[in-house]
Amino acid sequence: MLFNSYEFIIFLLIVFNLYWFVFNRNLKQQNLLILLSSYFFYGWWSWKFLILLAASTLLDYLYGFGVASENRRKSKFFLWLSVINNLGILGIFKYYDFFATQFQHGFDSIGIHFTPALLHIALPVGISFYTFHGMSYVFDIHRGVRKPVKSFFEYAVFVCFFPLLVAGPIERANHLLPQVQKKRNFNYQQALEGCRLILWGMFKKVVIADSLSTIVDGIVNQSPAHSAFSLIMAAIGFSFQIYGDFSGYTDIALGTAKLFGFELLSNFRFPYFSRDIAEFWRRWHISLSSWFRDYLYIPLGGSKNGKLTAIRNTFIIFLVSGFWHGANWNFIVWGGIHACGFLPLLLLNRNRKHVHEVVAADRKLPNLHELWQMLTTFVFVTFAWIFFRIHSLSDALAYIKRIFTDTIANPRQYLHVPDGVKVFYFIIPLIILDWYFRRDERNLRKLGWIINILLGVLIWVFFKKESSFIYFQF
Repeated sequence: MLFNSYEFIIFLLIVFNLYWFVFNRNLKQQNLLILLSSYFFYGWWSWKFLILLAASTLLDYLYGFGVASENRRKSKFFLWLSVINNLGILGIFKYYDFFATQFQHGFDSIGIHFTPALLHIALPVGISFYTFHGMSYVFDIHRGVRKPVKSFFEYAVFVCFFPLLVAGPIERANHLLPQVQKKRNFNYQQALEGCRLILWGMFKKVVIADSLSTIVDGIVNQSPAHSAFSLIMAAIGFSFQIYGDFSGYTDIALGTAKLFGFELLSNFRFPYFSRDIAEFWRRWHISLSSWFRDYLYIPLGGSKNGKLTAIRNTFIIFLVSGFWHGANWNFIVWGGIHACGFLPLLLLNRNRKHVHEVVAADRKLPNLHELWQMLTTFVFVTFAWIFFRIHSLSDALAYIKRIFTDTIANPRQYLHVPDGVKVFYFIIPLIILDWYFRRDERNLRKLGWIINILLGVLIWVFFKKESSFIYFQF
């Protein structure tokens, strides 16, 4: 069931009314409704994968009690059992065919030929997200920052809450579980904020991302027939397509959660206004980057044991982050590119330069230095997105090669309007609105009713057919 579908609207209205007008006096009944609704929401794609979701949820719930044991050997045993279980699920469903194929190619290169058995299993929607929910819960118990929850239904709501189930944000138990466990009262202002977020997310998905997708796909799928200038337009277009698509999903998820009295973690904070790569990763897919920081980078030693250790750990988390996105060399290269962009900042101790303040916090416009920083960061990120968008490593390299060779062969093309220039029809309004909101994230009240009505009209005009969200494939 897609957020941008009529089925979801009907589903949401039914669950909302049952939640607040039928089961509003009983917290356990509300949580049970949320859980059953989440299973129905997930089962809309494939009922058979509900068994996997339920089994994964139950196992981590049980492992939590073992990890909480005062016996250190028993605690570590169940910790590793959880890690092996979750990574095993990902390995079978997401990575087995990739590794089997790579082993085949490796043996073929030395003259040993064999054909491995491939599973060809459809990737369960949201598997990378709900397994990370479960692991974070177990890790937090092991670190002593929380105790195992007694109620399985409360834990299951934490893992399976339908707004975040298939594409995040990746929640933390200490943030979401207390909200599941306490009485929730209807808050009109919170619900109104939720509706505004849903509207804003729908606008970014339907009007911005889906429109850009049509332009970008038309150029990327026929890249040898297009000029370098057009290929650059498509790359820029995809940068904003994936931002509108993923941050749009997140806004809808956060808004939907607000309708039920929940506050989810923020996942985007205007990443294309970042002044370096380190700041970009504090503003893009925040829940994933912070997950890797807390549960991989810091346990590996972080940056406390010298520069060499910090460099090693930086490359590990970026490469693993790339591989988390998919079993494809392109994603690994994408992660490696970001690691290389982060490395100079780490070596110069500038990776935490822009931690709290927003660009041009006390001014209406950035100065020339800030503008240059944002532009160069965006160019770097857009270059890396080419490997993310094009699924074959050879095709991605051919795409980049054509940009350079065609530019050298025909530099005068930049004096003419290229194919794909229409991407700016959708990019410029989004940049203006994001810049307007940059100091006060999520304060959509500043838009006013007239703009909100206009957004609703644009969504209705541009909506043609349901289209999946990019991050559903991960």
